[in-house]
Amino acid sequence: MDIGGLETVVANSAYVSARGSIDGAAAATMRDKKMRARLNLPHIRDCESMKATIDTTFDSICIKQPIGKRLFQQFLNSDATHKNVGELWKDIEDYTICQEKERGQKAQKIVNKYYESSSKGFCSFLEEKAIARVKEDLKNVRGDLFKESETQVLKHLEKTALGPYKNSMYFLRFVQFKWLESQPIDEEWFMDFRVLGKGGFGEVFACQAKATGKMYANKKLDKKRLKKRKGYEGAIVEKRILAKVHSRFIVSLAYAFQTKTDLCLVMTIMNGGDLRFHMYNVDEKNPGFDEKRACFYTAQIICGLEHLHQHRIVYRDLKPENVLLDCTGHVRLSDLGLAVELPPGKDKTSGYAGTPGFMAPELLEKKEYDYTVDYFTLGVTLYEMIAAKGPFRVRGEKVENTEVARRIINDAVSYTPKFTKECKDICEGLMEKDPAKRLGFKDNNCDVLKSQPFFKEINWGRLEAGILAPPFVPDPKMVYAKDIDDVGAFSTIKGVVLDNNDSQFYSDFASGKIPIPWQEEMIETGVFGELNIWGENGKLPNDLDPNYVEAKGGGCAIL
Repeated sequence: MDIGGLETVVANSAYVSARGSIDGAAAATMRDKKMRARLNLPHIRDCESMKATIDTTFDSICIKQPIGKRLFQQFLNSDATHKNVGELWKDIEDYTICQEKERGQKAQKIVNKYYESSSKGFCSFLEEKAIARVKEDLKNVRGDLFKESETQVLKHLEKTALGPYKNSMYFLRFVQFKWLESQPIDEEWFMDFRVLGKGGFGEVFACQAKATGKMYANKKLDKKRLKKRKGYEGAIVEKRILAKVHSRFIVSLAYAFQTKTDLCLVMTIMNGGDLRFHMYNVDEKNPGFDEKRACFYTAQIICGLEHLHQHRIVYRDLKPENVLLDCTGHVRLSDLGLAVELPPGKDKTSGYAGTPGFMAPELLEKKEYDYTVDYFTLGVTLYEMIAAKGPFRVRGEKVENTEVARRIINDAVSYTPKFTKECKDICEGLMEKDPAKRLGFKDNNCDVLKSQPFFKEINWGRLEAGILAPPFVPDPKMVYAKDIDDVGAFSTIKGVVLDNNDSQFYSDFASGKIPIPWQEEMIETGVFGELNIWGENGKLPNDLDPNYVEAKGGGCAIL
């Protein structure tokens, strides 16, 4: 074995060991004790000023932010006035993600407890029409059976429980966590493992948050390379969009910081590799996927695109290498550096962006375009998953981009016998050259696309909840990435001088922790549970008691 091969083996071994060690109770053993100690909550006296800086709208602190939602639900459970409504909310959430075979029994229990006027748990605030509709549709046990009721539950809680919650010790605990969330972050908090890949401006490393043990991917953008290649705008757009969107089908940004040489985006790690790697490198004699596997990935990609488009974001760079698998076999979209946000009041954009062979005809023709370009690239991606080659260029074919563009604009796509009628039909609908006729995002959703016969075996409710079993699960002992030598190294950037304007950009970029992913990390790794300790019999814990002081001798005193 040569030195390069040995380096890959050693790096892979350390990486696999680290990512496998954070399962269950083993998470705590991988933490750096000194870094973990820096996550301890401050006394409320030291962070009470945070109250003035927190967005205290109901949707923000009680729904969207994971720790805020947890603490709000704990408050509801502790308060007799709101406990029953809190239980209805939790039961509706459980119903939405339960197995189909369990829905009938769960739905009936919910109706018996909360919808019957004779029940002690009857929720009188529910509108009579909503109650009637649930009872009438009870036998159908649809996944959205209680959707209308949930909306009414949340409106009721906003009206009656938000005020009391903000005056409770549970909200003070939330303030403590927001203070912790606001503290500066830098490279000291992370340990890098092997390089996973390389992009236009830097490398992506597997890394571990020292304080919690959670694995991430650290995308390092070389400052000088960014400046030389005028990559600032793309970098800040990607960072802003990643911080804005939160979907299980798009990689999440958890931290943004800088080092002396790099801008760092710490994101969801996708241990399973990218679709292109699986299509061509895992089984080289049988490239591509069977239709069931391609259908599953396509369905999850659609969910990611739908989320982006509902936030007025055009992706523009969907392709197999930008679709990544996690350790359980689910996929997420990555690399949003070419994405663009449509400003309010404007429904189209322009500009040449994407990858040759994937770009839609209207984009190549320099016309204005909208979200429909992403569904053309979806069609190209699905075709390649099945055929193991692109519809407009054969893998390895030496052909000018202008010829590929001509084919996209003018030529019909040919299909091999590997394509079933349903698969061919959806590819044709996605790669329709007229964007007005193309399948995709209509009326703020993808319902028409999701209803295509190609997806007849997909339960969209379970898929969107992340509980539909993937057709393939990556081997936890494998590293689905190129050997370190094959990733290649960057050349040194010469002649680039960084000035004060650059420093200001870097400071703006390095915004620290992203609230929702950071809070999810605290919960998933058990740190939230370790810190969220309450006094006995409902009493204030010491760190929330304004009169508590710790004695210098190690004891304590009450003023």
